[in-house]
Amino acid sequence: MALELKQSLKLAQQLVVTPQLQQAIKLLQLSQMELSNLVQQELLENPVLEDRDGQPDEADSEKQSNAEQHEKAKDEDRGHDHSMDEVGTSEGEMKEPSNFDWESYLDTYNAPGYAAEREARSPDDAPTYENVMRQAESLHDHLLWQLHLSNLNEKEMQIGTEIIGNINEDGYLKVGCEELASKLGEEIDHIQFVLQRIQSFDPIGVAARDIQECLILQAKMLVEDSKLVEHVIQNYMLELEKHDYSTIAKKLEIDMDKAKGIAHVISELEPKPGRPFSQESPQYITPDVHVKKVGEEYIVILNEDGLPKLRVSNFYRRALMKGSDVGKHTKEYIQERMRAAMWLIKSIHQRQRTLYRVSKSIVKFQVDFFDKGIAHLKPLVLKDVAEDIEMHESTISRVTANKYMHTPRGIFELKFFFNSGIQKLEGGGVASEAVKLMIRKMIESENPKKPLSDREIVDKLKDNNIDIARRTVAKYREMLKILPSSRRRNRD
Repeated sequence: MALELKQSLKLAQQLVVTPQLQQAIKLLQLSQMELSNLVQQELLENPVLEDRDGQPDEADSEKQSNAEQHEKAKDEDRGHDHSMDEVGTSEGEMKEPSNFDWESYLDTYNAPGYAAEREARSPDDAPTYENVMRQAESLHDHLLWQLHLSNLNEKEMQIGTEIIGNINEDGYLKVGCEELASKLGEEIDHIQFVLQRIQSFDPIGVAARDIQECLILQAKMLVEDSKLVEHVIQNYMLELEKHDYSTIAKKLEIDMDKAKGIAHVISELEPKPGRPFSQESPQYITPDVHVKKVGEEYIVILNEDGLPKLRVSNFYRRALMKGSDVGKHTKEYIQERMRAAMWLIKSIHQRQRTLYRVSKSIVKFQVDFFDKGIAHLKPLVLKDVAEDIEMHESTISRVTANKYMHTPRGIFELKFFFNSGIQKLEGGGVASEAVKLMIRKMIESENPKKPLSDREIVDKLKDNNIDIARRTVAKYREMLKILPSSRRRNRD
């Protein structure tokens, strides 16, 4: 078979996503805090970029320079001795006076009490708040600290460390004693002995293997004459869950008030003993958009606090001018960095404009919500806003991701305003969030002895001109974290 080289011309059309376009798309999805962090990183990496906040323009710099030269000339006329100037000069350089006694200065600086005195004089030099914050103690650290204070031998300490390492953040032991005995090559009685010691540690109920054992451990420690309470926890958890106190009273041959009292004691116990040692830190929300009512109109204001105002450095602009003594490779590098800087500035401006237009469109569609509340939230989809501002739905989806709006009614994620519609019997629609609010209010006002079933909620919604299926009501109820009617019933 002979091989042959040929040339051919082919015309094709394809979409190429350039790095610059990828950056612009990425900026659309960033929140205010993420964008601020990205800009700060770009300021560090790109020497062409500058933050113009607090920096004077060139004209102001020239005026200041002329004024300084004028003052210098006046000082020379007066015979001013510059050798007595302070070490920190106005030019930002560290210049020492000609007659400065360094030996005396170092002796004083190294004196024992000088550091504290210097810190007292300069509070701005103190360590930052983050560097002096105390880290919260974890549950494992708290248990290990108690284990080391226990009178256990080396082998028991090893078993205890293994047990504590298998306790989850809620305080439950997630492995059995048999598995631990097999792993450590120890007798199961030895494992259970150390486990009992750990179960006596603080917090009470820790290292339990299920919720019943956890509650029983707490009842033994906290409840006087706990035998009856332990018996109820061991055998009547299902009745407690259903508030079926009459069955508990009948089987235990006690009166109803005592059954309710036992149930109240059990409800005060902690089902998750590790909760106080949770390592989760609070998530602080910085709104990207503010909506304020001025007169009868709602005004949209972008939050640009903490976002540097970027510009291209005049120093590097001058370096590219004709006649500047800059090498070829240096010019190419500056041009590349300048193109990246200009594209970043343009992308940020485009992101801000798009966010403003999307927010304004949302306010226009949901003006009844801002005036009257969640019950008047209208059905809204991405397509509605996309058609309103003549953009693609994918752009709207990216802009509304991870962003929050501060309104007179509170702080809401932008995606909160997009709701599927529930059909009304007489035409039109209502937002799903409004239906959830109606379901919550119905359940809050129900009779505890005869709670509303999902079917009864469907019928009540039909009376309010809302057509909805029972399984949809069940789904919304679960999203609201509301128990079914059988578990909400309060049986006397």
